[in-house]
Amino acid sequence: MAGVLEQLIRPQQKTIYQDQKAMELEAAKEILAEVFRVGLSEVDEMIWCRFEDEDMGPMGSDDGLWPQEFWI
Repeated sequence: MAGVLEQLIRPQQKTIYQDQKAMELEAAKEILAEVFRVGLSEVDEMIWCRFEDEDMGPMGSDDGLWPQEFWI
């Protein structure tokens, strides 16, 4: 019985987490759009181009670009 209840509760928690992450991403996109004074579609394009760029070297390269990921 406990396993059934866990299965009923966990999907809801996962959905809440995903909704929160989606809201955070949307807020970040809106901030970028405001900072760069562009539309949300252009922000989406900027993000996709950033991830599709295979020429990015390892973190710390002197190409003047921000690294794709940060490590602490």
